[in-house]
Amino acid sequence: MTDVGWLFVGLIFGAGVAVVLMVWLRQRRISADTAAPLIVQHFKPLPTSEITITERTFPLRVRADLQIAIDQLFGEGITVRHFCGVRGEYGQQEVSLAGCLMVGQHSEMVTVPPEYEEVNVGEQQPVRVLKTGLWLLEKEGNRFVVVLAPAGHYGRITGVVLQVGTPNSPEGTRIAQEFFKQLEQAIQRARSYRGKVLSLEQLEHSYSGESKGITVHHLREVARDQVILPVATLELLERNVIQFVKQRERLSQFKQSTKKGILFYGPPGTGKTHTIHFLSSSLPAHTTLLISAEQVGMLNEYMTLARLLQPSIVVLEDVDLIARDRRNMNSACEEVLLNKLLNEMDGLKPDAEILFILTTNRPETLEAALASRPGRVDQAIEFPLPDTEGRRKLIHLYSEGVTVSTEVIEEVLMRTAGVSAAFIKELMRRAVQFHLEREGTGEISSADVTNALDEMLVSGGSLNLKLLGATRVNQSE
Repeated sequence: MTDVGWLFVGLIFGAGVAVVLMVWLRQRRISADTAAPLIVQHFKPLPTSEITITERTFPLRVRADLQIAIDQLFGEGITVRHFCGVRGEYGQQEVSLAGCLMVGQHSEMVTVPPEYEEVNVGEQQPVRVLKTGLWLLEKEGNRFVVVLAPAGHYGRITGVVLQVGTPNSPEGTRIAQEFFKQLEQAIQRARSYRGKVLSLEQLEHSYSGESKGITVHHLREVARDQVILPVATLELLERNVIQFVKQRERLSQFKQSTKKGILFYGPPGTGKTHTIHFLSSSLPAHTTLLISAEQVGMLNEYMTLARLLQPSIVVLEDVDLIARDRRNMNSACEEVLLNKLLNEMDGLKPDAEILFILTTNRPETLEAALASRPGRVDQAIEFPLPDTEGRRKLIHLYSEGVTVSTEVIEEVLMRTAGVSAAFIKELMRRAVQFHLEREGTGEISSADVTNALDEMLVSGGSLNLKLLGATRVNQSE
Protein backbone atom coordinates (compact mmCIF):
# COMPACT_ATOMS: atom_id res chain seq x y z
CA MET A 1 0.00 0.00 0.00
CA THR A 2 1.31 3.40 -0.90
CA ASP A 3 1.97 6.16 1.61
CA VAL A 4 -1.12 7.98 0.40
CA GLY A 5 -3.20 4.88 1.07
CA TRP A 6 -1.85 4.51 4.58
CA LEU A 7 -2.52 8.21 5.19
CA PHE A 8 -6.13 7.77 4.03
CA VAL A 9 -6.60 4.77 6.35
CA GLY A 10 -5.12 6.74 9.22
CA LEU A 11 -7.50 9.62 8.63
CA ILE A 12 -10.50 7.29 8.58
CA PHE A 13 -9.34 5.52 11.75
CA GLY A 14 -8.69 8.85 13.50
CA ALA A 15 -12.11 10.16 12.57
CA GLY A 16 -13.74 7.01 13.89
CA VAL A 17 -11.86 7.27 17.18
CA ALA A 18 -12.89 10.94 17.44
CA VAL A 19 -16.56 10.06 16.87
CA VAL A 20 -16.43 7.29 19.47
CA LEU A 21 -14.69 9.61 21.91
CA MET A 22 -17.27 12.36 21.35
CA VAL A 23 -20.14 9.93 21.91
CA TRP A 24 -18.46 8.61 25.07
CA LEU A 25 -17.86 12.12 26.38
CA ARG A 26 -21.43 13.13 25.52
CA GLN A 27 -22.81 10.09 27.35
CA ARG A 28 -20.66 10.89 30.36
CA ARG A 29 -21.84 14.50 30.26
CA ILE A 30 -25.47 13.43 29.97
CA SER A 31 -25.13 11.04 32.89
CA ALA A 32 -23.17 13.48 35.03
CA ASP A 33 -24.45 16.99 34.22
CA THR A 34 -27.93 16.83 32.72
CA ALA A 35 -31.13 16.80 34.71
CA ALA A 36 -32.91 13.91 32.97
CA PRO A 37 -30.89 11.01 34.49
CA LEU A 38 -31.36 12.46 37.99
CA ILE A 39 -35.14 12.57 37.56
CA VAL A 40 -35.28 9.12 35.94
CA GLN A 41 -33.27 7.61 38.80
CA HIS A 42 -35.41 9.45 41.36
CA PHE A 43 -38.67 7.91 40.09
CA LYS A 44 -37.23 4.48 39.26
CA PRO A 45 -38.81 1.94 38.63
CA LEU A 46 -41.69 4.24 37.57
CA PRO A 47 -41.06 5.32 33.94
CA THR A 48 -41.12 9.04 33.24
CA SER A 49 -44.05 8.48 30.86
CA GLU A 50 -46.13 7.85 34.00
CA ILE A 51 -45.35 11.28 35.46
CA THR A 52 -47.94 14.10 35.34
CA ILE A 53 -46.98 17.77 35.61
CA THR A 54 -49.04 20.40 37.47
CA GLU A 55 -48.19 24.09 37.09
CA ARG A 56 -48.91 27.40 38.83
CA THR A 57 -47.64 30.86 37.83
CA PHE A 58 -47.15 33.50 40.50
CA PRO A 59 -46.68 37.27 39.97
CA LEU A 60 -43.16 38.60 40.34
CA ARG A 61 -44.24 40.82 43.23
CA VAL A 62 -44.83 37.78 45.53
CA ARG A 63 -41.50 36.06 44.92
CA ALA A 64 -40.14 36.94 48.37
CA ASP A 65 -43.13 35.37 50.13
CA LEU A 66 -43.02 32.46 47.70
CA GLN A 67 -39.36 31.77 48.52
CA ILE A 68 -40.01 31.94 52.26
CA ALA A 69 -42.97 29.56 51.86
CA ILE A 70 -40.91 27.09 49.82
CA ASP A 71 -38.10 27.08 52.38
CA GLN A 72 -40.57 26.49 55.18
CA LEU A 73 -42.56 23.85 53.30
CA PHE A 74 -39.51 21.77 52.43
CA GLY A 75 -38.62 21.65 56.11
CA GLU A 76 -41.98 20.26 57.22
CA GLY A 77 -42.55 16.60 56.41
CA ILE A 78 -40.84 16.71 53.00
CA THR A 79 -37.42 15.16 52.48
CA VAL A 80 -35.13 16.88 49.97
CA ARG A 81 -33.19 14.08 48.29
CA HIS A 82 -31.38 16.40 45.89
CA PHE A 83 -31.35 20.11 45.04
CA CYS A 84 -29.55 22.06 42.30
CA GLY A 85 -29.90 24.89 39.86
CA VAL A 86 -30.89 24.13 36.29
CA ARG A 87 -30.65 25.88 32.92
CA GLY A 88 -30.55 25.19 29.22
CA GLU A 89 -27.23 23.94 27.90
CA TYR A 90 -26.81 27.10 25.84
CA GLY A 91 -28.17 29.48 28.43
CA GLN A 92 -31.23 31.20 26.95
CA GLN A 93 -33.74 28.34 26.77
CA GLU A 94 -36.96 28.34 28.77
CA VAL A 95 -36.60 26.04 31.77
CA SER A 96 -39.41 23.55 32.33
CA LEU A 97 -39.88 20.13 33.87
CA ALA A 98 -40.78 18.63 30.49
CA GLY A 99 -37.53 20.06 29.11
CA CYS A 100 -35.61 18.52 32.00
CA LEU A 101 -36.92 15.08 31.00
CA MET A 102 -35.81 15.29 27.36
CA VAL A 103 -32.62 13.47 26.34
CA GLY A 104 -30.72 13.46 23.08
CA GLN A 105 -31.82 16.90 21.91
CA HIS A 106 -29.46 19.59 20.70
CA SER A 107 -29.60 21.18 24.14
CA GLU A 108 -30.60 19.32 27.26
CA MET A 109 -31.28 20.95 30.62
CA VAL A 110 -28.08 20.85 32.64
CA THR A 111 -27.57 21.07 36.39
CA VAL A 112 -25.69 24.12 37.68
CA PRO A 113 -25.00 25.75 41.05
CA PRO A 114 -28.14 27.55 42.27
CA GLU A 115 -28.28 31.31 41.59
CA TYR A 116 -29.97 33.73 44.00
CA GLU A 117 -31.11 37.35 43.85
CA GLU A 118 -31.50 39.50 46.96
CA VAL A 119 -34.90 41.19 47.29
CA ASN A 120 -35.35 44.11 49.66
CA VAL A 121 -38.48 43.71 51.81
CA GLY A 122 -37.74 46.58 54.18
CA GLU A 123 -36.08 44.43 56.82
CA GLN A 124 -32.51 44.43 58.10
CA GLN A 125 -31.71 41.47 55.83
CA PRO A 126 -33.02 40.99 52.27
CA VAL A 127 -34.70 37.76 51.17
CA ARG A 128 -32.50 35.52 49.01
CA VAL A 129 -34.72 34.50 46.10
CA LEU A 130 -33.83 31.56 43.86
CA LYS A 131 -33.78 32.20 40.10
CA THR A 132 -34.15 28.59 38.89
CA GLY A 133 -34.11 25.34 40.82
CA LEU A 134 -34.77 21.60 40.72
CA TRP A 135 -35.80 19.64 43.81
CA LEU A 136 -36.06 15.85 44.04
CA LEU A 137 -38.45 15.28 46.94
CA GLU A 138 -40.12 12.58 48.99
CA LYS A 139 -43.18 12.78 51.23
CA GLU A 140 -44.65 9.83 53.12
CA GLY A 141 -42.82 7.40 50.84
CA ASN A 142 -44.06 9.14 47.67
CA ARG A 143 -41.48 10.70 45.39
CA PHE A 144 -42.06 13.85 43.35
CA VAL A 145 -40.09 16.64 41.73
CA VAL A 146 -40.42 20.44 41.68
CA VAL A 147 -38.97 22.91 39.17
CA LEU A 148 -38.90 26.68 39.74
CA ALA A 149 -38.22 28.97 36.79
CA PRO A 150 -38.87 32.53 35.58
CA ALA A 151 -42.14 33.16 33.72
CA GLY A 152 -42.77 35.89 31.20
CA HIS A 153 -43.52 36.86 27.64
CA TYR A 154 -41.87 38.87 24.88
CA GLY A 155 -38.53 38.29 26.56
CA ARG A 156 -39.58 39.96 29.83
CA ILE A 157 -39.71 38.20 33.16
CA THR A 158 -43.07 38.97 34.77
CA GLY A 159 -43.52 36.12 37.22
CA VAL A 160 -42.37 32.82 38.68
CA VAL A 161 -43.60 29.42 37.49
CA LEU A 162 -43.60 26.33 39.69
CA GLN A 163 -44.10 22.88 38.18
CA VAL A 164 -44.69 19.74 40.24
CA GLY A 165 -44.10 16.33 38.72
CA THR A 166 -45.85 13.44 40.49
CA PRO A 167 -46.88 9.87 39.66
CA ASN A 168 -50.05 9.81 37.56
CA SER A 169 -52.18 8.46 40.40
CA PRO A 170 -54.70 9.75 42.96
CA GLU A 171 -51.90 9.93 45.53
CA GLY A 172 -49.71 11.95 43.18
CA THR A 173 -52.58 14.34 42.45
CA ARG A 174 -53.16 14.82 46.17
CA ILE A 175 -49.47 15.66 46.74
CA ALA A 176 -49.52 18.34 43.99
CA GLN A 177 -52.76 19.87 45.24
CA GLU A 178 -51.57 20.03 48.85
CA PHE A 179 -48.24 21.51 47.76
CA PHE A 180 -49.83 24.40 45.87
CA LYS A 181 -52.51 24.93 48.51
CA GLN A 182 -49.88 25.45 51.21
CA LEU A 183 -47.90 27.84 49.00
CA GLU A 184 -50.98 29.90 48.13
CA GLN A 185 -52.01 30.14 51.79
CA ALA A 186 -48.53 31.41 52.69
CA ILE A 187 -48.70 34.02 49.92
CA GLN A 188 -52.15 35.13 51.12
CA ARG A 189 -50.59 35.86 54.52
CA ALA A 190 -48.01 38.02 52.69
CA ARG A 191 -45.81 38.56 55.71
CA SER A 192 -42.92 40.14 53.79
CA TYR A 193 -44.80 43.30 52.83
CA ARG A 194 -47.76 43.56 55.18
CA GLY A 195 -47.89 46.80 57.19
CA LYS A 196 -45.23 48.56 55.11
CA VAL A 197 -45.15 51.48 52.69
CA LEU A 198 -44.91 50.19 49.12
CA SER A 199 -44.88 51.14 45.48
CA LEU A 200 -44.54 49.01 42.36
CA GLU A 201 -41.53 49.12 40.05
CA GLN A 202 -42.74 49.46 36.47
CA LEU A 203 -41.11 47.54 33.65
CA GLU A 204 -39.21 49.81 31.29
CA HIS A 205 -41.22 50.59 28.14
CA SER A 206 -44.20 48.67 29.51
CA TYR A 207 -47.50 49.58 27.89
CA SER A 208 -49.55 46.84 29.50
CA GLY A 209 -49.33 47.79 33.16
CA GLU A 210 -46.78 45.17 34.21
CA SER A 211 -44.60 45.56 37.26
CA LYS A 212 -41.23 44.00 37.91
CA GLY A 213 -41.25 44.10 41.71
CA ILE A 214 -42.01 46.06 44.85
CA THR A 215 -40.13 48.96 46.41
CA VAL A 216 -40.34 49.34 50.19
CA HIS A 217 -40.24 52.96 51.37
CA HIS A 218 -39.08 54.14 54.78
CA LEU A 219 -41.09 57.28 55.42
CA ARG A 220 -40.07 59.61 58.20
CA GLU A 221 -41.98 59.19 61.45
CA VAL A 222 -44.46 62.04 61.94
CA ALA A 223 -45.97 62.45 65.41
CA ARG A 224 -49.40 63.89 66.14
CA ASP A 225 -48.00 67.19 67.44
CA GLN A 226 -46.03 67.63 64.20
CA VAL A 227 -49.22 67.93 62.15
CA ILE A 228 -49.88 71.68 62.14
CA LEU A 229 -53.39 72.18 60.78
CA PRO A 230 -56.51 74.13 61.77
CA VAL A 231 -58.64 72.55 64.48
CA ALA A 232 -61.50 71.85 62.06
CA THR A 233 -59.17 70.05 59.65
CA LEU A 234 -57.68 67.96 62.45
CA GLU A 235 -61.15 66.98 63.66
CA LEU A 236 -62.13 65.82 60.17
CA LEU A 237 -58.92 63.78 59.94
CA GLU A 238 -59.46 62.19 63.33
CA ARG A 239 -63.09 61.27 62.65
CA ASN A 240 -62.72 60.11 59.05
CA VAL A 241 -59.46 58.23 59.36
CA ILE A 242 -58.24 57.42 62.86
CA GLN A 243 -61.65 56.92 64.50
CA PHE A 244 -63.10 55.30 61.38
CA VAL A 245 -60.36 52.65 61.44
CA LYS A 246 -60.86 52.05 65.17
CA GLN A 247 -64.60 51.52 64.64
CA ARG A 248 -64.35 49.36 61.53
CA GLU A 249 -65.17 46.11 63.28
CA ARG A 250 -68.29 47.56 64.91
CA LEU A 251 -69.34 49.24 61.67
CA SER A 252 -69.16 45.85 59.99
CA GLN A 253 -71.32 44.33 62.72
CA PHE A 254 -73.97 46.93 61.89
CA LYS A 255 -73.73 46.05 58.17
CA GLN A 256 -71.95 49.29 57.26
CA SER A 257 -69.22 49.58 54.62
CA THR A 258 -65.62 49.47 55.87
CA LYS A 259 -64.09 51.07 52.79
CA LYS A 260 -63.71 54.81 52.46
CA GLY A 261 -62.50 57.49 50.05
CA ILE A 262 -61.04 60.82 51.18
CA LEU A 263 -59.90 63.79 49.11
CA PHE A 264 -57.14 66.09 50.44
CA TYR A 265 -57.18 69.43 48.63
CA GLY A 266 -55.48 72.78 49.04
CA PRO A 267 -52.57 74.89 47.74
CA PRO A 268 -49.14 73.28 47.29
CA GLY A 269 -47.02 72.97 50.41
CA THR A 270 -49.88 72.98 52.92
CA GLY A 271 -49.09 69.59 54.44
CA LYS A 272 -51.04 67.01 52.42
CA THR A 273 -48.09 64.65 51.92
CA HIS A 274 -46.82 65.39 55.44
CA THR A 275 -50.22 64.31 56.81
CA ILE A 276 -50.11 61.09 54.79
CA HIS A 277 -46.78 60.30 56.51
CA PHE A 278 -48.50 60.93 59.86
CA LEU A 279 -51.41 58.61 59.00
CA SER A 280 -49.04 55.88 57.85
CA SER A 281 -47.16 56.18 61.15
CA SER A 282 -50.41 56.19 63.15
CA LEU A 283 -51.83 53.08 61.46
CA PRO A 284 -48.91 50.62 61.58
CA ALA A 285 -51.16 47.62 60.87
CA HIS A 286 -52.10 49.14 57.51
CA THR A 287 -50.15 48.61 54.31
CA THR A 288 -49.70 51.93 52.48
CA LEU A 289 -49.53 51.87 48.67
CA LEU A 290 -48.14 55.02 47.01
CA ILE A 291 -49.34 55.52 43.43
CA SER A 292 -47.91 58.36 41.38
CA ALA A 293 -49.97 59.70 38.47
CA GLU A 294 -47.71 58.09 35.86
CA GLN A 295 -48.25 54.69 37.49
CA VAL A 296 -52.02 54.70 37.25
CA GLY A 297 -51.69 52.22 34.37
CA MET A 298 -50.73 49.67 37.02
CA LEU A 299 -53.85 50.41 39.08
CA ASN A 300 -55.11 46.85 38.65
CA GLU A 301 -51.93 45.47 40.18
CA TYR A 302 -52.01 48.04 42.97
CA MET A 303 -55.59 47.09 43.83
CA THR A 304 -54.70 43.40 43.81
CA LEU A 305 -52.02 44.22 46.39
CA ALA A 306 -54.43 46.41 48.36
CA ARG A 307 -56.92 43.53 48.64
CA LEU A 308 -54.19 41.01 49.46
CA LEU A 309 -52.55 43.20 52.12
CA GLN A 310 -55.65 44.81 53.65
CA PRO A 311 -56.22 46.68 55.84
CA SER A 312 -54.53 49.05 53.42
CA ILE A 313 -54.27 52.70 52.44
CA VAL A 314 -54.15 53.51 48.73
CA VAL A 315 -52.62 56.96 48.15
CA LEU A 316 -53.00 58.57 44.73
CA GLU A 317 -51.28 61.98 44.71
CA ASP A 318 -52.09 64.71 42.18
CA VAL A 319 -55.24 62.85 41.17
CA ASP A 320 -56.30 65.81 38.97
CA LEU A 321 -53.69 64.67 36.43
CA ILE A 322 -55.85 61.64 35.58
CA ALA A 323 -59.27 62.60 36.97
CA ARG A 324 -59.94 66.05 35.62
CA ASP A 325 -63.31 67.00 34.20
CA ARG A 326 -64.05 64.93 31.09
CA ARG A 327 -64.82 68.12 29.17
CA ASN A 328 -61.18 69.16 29.59
CA MET A 329 -59.65 65.86 28.50
CA ASN A 330 -57.60 65.75 25.31
CA SER A 331 -57.73 62.04 24.42
CA ALA A 332 -59.60 58.80 24.92
CA CYS A 333 -56.60 57.44 26.84
CA GLU A 334 -57.17 59.99 29.61
CA GLU A 335 -60.79 58.92 29.93
CA VAL A 336 -59.74 55.24 30.07
CA LEU A 337 -57.49 55.99 33.05
CA LEU A 338 -60.28 57.88 34.78
CA ASN A 339 -62.73 55.04 34.19
CA LYS A 340 -60.21 52.56 35.52
CA LEU A 341 -59.95 54.53 38.77
CA LEU A 342 -63.73 54.88 39.11
CA ASN A 343 -64.28 51.18 38.41
CA GLU A 344 -61.69 50.12 40.97
CA MET A 345 -63.22 52.34 43.66
CA ASP A 346 -66.74 51.14 42.77
CA GLY A 347 -65.69 47.50 42.51
CA LEU A 348 -64.50 47.20 46.10
CA LYS A 349 -66.73 45.06 48.27
CA PRO A 350 -68.38 46.89 51.19
CA ASP A 351 -66.34 44.82 53.67
CA ALA A 352 -63.02 45.73 52.01
CA GLU A 353 -60.76 47.36 54.58
CA ILE A 354 -59.29 49.79 52.08
CA LEU A 355 -58.90 53.52 52.57
CA PHE A 356 -58.42 55.68 49.46
CA ILE A 357 -56.63 58.99 49.96
CA LEU A 358 -56.57 61.22 46.87
CA THR A 359 -54.70 64.53 46.84
CA THR A 360 -54.95 67.54 44.54
CA ASN A 361 -53.89 71.15 44.37
CA ARG A 362 -56.72 71.92 41.91
CA PRO A 363 -60.02 70.52 43.21
CA GLU A 364 -62.05 72.68 40.83
CA THR A 365 -60.72 70.67 37.86
CA LEU A 366 -61.81 67.25 39.13
CA GLU A 367 -64.39 65.11 37.39
CA ALA A 368 -67.73 65.32 39.20
CA ALA A 369 -68.23 61.55 38.93
CA LEU A 370 -65.26 61.17 41.27
CA ALA A 371 -65.38 64.18 43.58
CA SER A 372 -69.16 64.54 44.01
CA ARG A 373 -70.25 60.98 44.62
CA PRO A 374 -70.30 59.34 48.07
CA GLY A 375 -68.97 55.81 47.84
CA ARG A 376 -65.99 57.05 45.87
CA VAL A 377 -65.04 60.18 47.80
CA ASP A 378 -66.89 60.23 51.12
CA GLN A 379 -65.16 63.25 52.62
CA ALA A 380 -63.19 66.18 51.21
CA ILE A 381 -60.73 67.76 53.63
CA GLU A 382 -59.28 71.20 52.91
CA PHE A 383 -55.66 71.99 53.72
CA PRO A 384 -55.59 75.80 53.86
CA LEU A 385 -52.60 78.11 54.12
CA PRO A 386 -51.59 78.34 57.78
CA ASP A 387 -53.01 81.17 59.88
CA THR A 388 -50.94 83.16 62.38
CA GLU A 389 -51.16 80.53 65.12
CA GLY A 390 -50.37 77.79 62.63
CA ARG A 391 -47.27 79.63 61.42
CA ARG A 392 -46.18 80.12 65.03
CA LYS A 393 -46.34 76.36 65.62
CA LEU A 394 -44.51 75.70 62.35
CA ILE A 395 -41.68 78.04 63.38
CA HIS A 396 -41.27 76.12 66.63
CA LEU A 397 -41.46 72.78 64.78
CA TYR A 398 -38.82 73.64 62.19
CA SER A 399 -36.44 75.56 64.47
CA GLU A 400 -35.66 72.55 66.63
CA GLY A 401 -31.98 72.68 67.58
CA VAL A 402 -31.69 76.46 67.62
CA THR A 403 -33.17 79.27 69.71
CA VAL A 404 -35.61 81.80 68.25
CA SER A 405 -36.64 84.70 70.47
CA THR A 406 -40.23 85.89 70.82
CA GLU A 407 -39.35 89.14 69.03
CA VAL A 408 -37.92 87.29 66.04
CA ILE A 409 -40.95 84.97 65.90
CA GLU A 410 -43.29 87.96 65.86
CA GLU A 411 -41.26 89.53 63.04
CA VAL A 412 -41.52 86.31 60.99
CA LEU A 413 -45.28 86.12 61.62
CA MET A 414 -45.76 89.71 60.50
CA ARG A 415 -43.84 89.18 57.23
CA THR A 416 -45.18 85.74 56.23
CA ALA A 417 -48.95 86.12 56.02
CA GLY A 418 -50.19 84.01 53.12
CA VAL A 419 -47.27 81.57 52.88
CA SER A 420 -47.45 77.77 52.98
CA ALA A 421 -46.13 75.43 55.64
CA ALA A 422 -43.41 74.40 53.20
CA PHE A 423 -42.32 78.04 52.97
CA ILE A 424 -41.89 78.29 56.76
CA LYS A 425 -39.83 75.08 56.76
CA GLU A 426 -37.51 76.44 54.07
CA LEU A 427 -37.35 79.85 55.75
CA MET A 428 -36.08 78.36 59.00
CA ARG A 429 -33.48 76.28 57.19
CA ARG A 430 -32.14 79.33 55.35
CA ALA A 431 -32.13 81.42 58.51
CA VAL A 432 -30.04 78.73 60.21
CA GLN A 433 -27.70 78.71 57.20
CA PHE A 434 -27.19 82.49 57.41
CA HIS A 435 -26.67 82.02 61.16
CA LEU A 436 -23.93 79.45 60.50
CA GLU A 437 -22.24 81.69 57.93
CA ARG A 438 -21.78 84.41 60.54
CA GLU A 439 -20.63 81.76 63.02
CA GLY A 440 -23.51 82.37 65.40
CA THR A 441 -23.85 80.75 68.81
CA GLY A 442 -27.20 79.01 68.35
CA GLU A 443 -29.71 81.88 68.53
CA ILE A 444 -31.36 83.03 65.30
CA SER A 445 -31.22 86.81 64.93
CA SER A 446 -33.51 89.25 63.16
CA ALA A 447 -30.76 89.72 60.54
CA ASP A 448 -30.72 85.99 59.80
CA VAL A 449 -34.47 86.02 59.18
CA THR A 450 -34.31 89.19 57.08
CA ASN A 451 -31.55 87.79 54.90
CA ALA A 452 -33.51 84.57 54.40
CA LEU A 453 -36.75 86.40 53.59
CA ASP A 454 -35.04 88.79 51.16
CA GLU A 455 -33.48 85.88 49.31
CA MET A 456 -36.75 83.95 49.15
CA LEU A 457 -39.17 86.79 48.44
CA VAL A 458 -37.11 89.27 46.44
CA SER A 459 -33.96 87.83 44.89
CA GLY A 460 -35.66 84.82 43.30
CA GLY A 461 -38.42 86.80 41.58
CA SER A 462 -42.02 85.74 40.98
CA LEU A 463 -41.09 82.22 39.88
CA ASN A 464 -39.33 81.60 43.17
CA LEU A 465 -42.42 82.78 45.05
CA LYS A 466 -44.52 80.27 43.16
CA LEU A 467 -42.02 77.46 43.78
CA LEU A 468 -41.96 78.20 47.50
CA GLY A 469 -45.74 78.55 47.92
CA ALA A 470 -45.69 82.27 48.69
CA THR A 471 -47.77 83.71 45.84
CA ARG A 472 -50.08 85.56 48.26
CA VAL A 473 -47.33 87.36 50.15
CA ASN A 474 -47.26 91.13 50.12
CA GLN A 475 -43.61 91.84 49.27
CA SER A 476 -43.87 95.45 50.38
CA GLU A 477 -44.20 94.45 54.03
